[in-house]
Amino acid sequence: MSTISGNIKHLRKQHQWTQGDFADRIGIKRSLVGAYEEGRADPRLNNLLNMSKVFRVSVDNLLTKDLTRMDLNAIEVLNETTGDMKILSITVDHEDKEFIDLIPQKASAGYLNGYADPQYLEEMPKFQLPNLPKNATYRAFEITGDSMLPIKPGTVVIGQYAEGLSNIRNGRCYIILSKEEGIVYKRVFDYTQEHGQLFLVSDNKAYSPYRIDAADVIEIWEAKAFISTDIPESAEDDLNFDDLKNIVLELQKELIKLKN
Repeated sequence: MSTISGNIKHLRKQHQWTQGDFADRIGIKRSLVGAYEEGRADPRLNNLLNMSKVFRVSVDNLLTKDLTRMDLNAIEVLNETTGDMKILSITVDHEDKEFIDLIPQKASAGYLNGYADPQYLEEMPKFQLPNLPKNATYRAFEITGDSMLPIKPGTVVIGQYAEGLSNIRNGRCYIILSKEEGIVYKRVFDYTQEHGQLFLVSDNKAYSPYRIDAADVIEIWEAKAFISTDIPESAEDDLNFDDLKNIVLELQKELIKLKN
């Protein structure tokens, strides 16, 4: 029995659903559920996404993790650790080369609902850059606000898709898509093992750092390039990496005090 077939059967039984109950919830025939569980057929992408929503398990965990020895509480903890990442939709040209889809400021609110919808991405502006490595997927986001100066509002930041929270490198800049915050561009520190959270820090010291739950993270894009009509100027009082670490340590201390 394959990982996916075993997981589907196990999760269905954990929820105490019959094959018919589960089929109705994801909009397929009961016989197809039987084929999935017996390994006679593999779910298509749209059915995988529906299963992910119904089971409240990430597609990545559904496909690659053996969940058959876990109860629902253990699976919930696993989702919080991995950040519940999703299968990524992309667009390509006539030679199957990936486009860089641009999410303009005015379309950013809709991205939270349409990030996995190929039709949504088809309607977004798109372009290609010759000097980016070819073995990765990129997306571009128009940045708002002045929290990441000298990156100014209206700058387009190009991010490389990160497969999961384990790929985060502390102190690097990332575009984070989360359920609570939408799209934000910040320096990120990974404290998922200690607190189940990411700490987000602005380069502009006027903005306080804050935390988001790892379970709320939908997509992560590591900043690789930006396009701007403004040429950044250096400032003597710019934050350095040691300053950033001290800020995060202070935030961590406050969290520990709150828990105590």
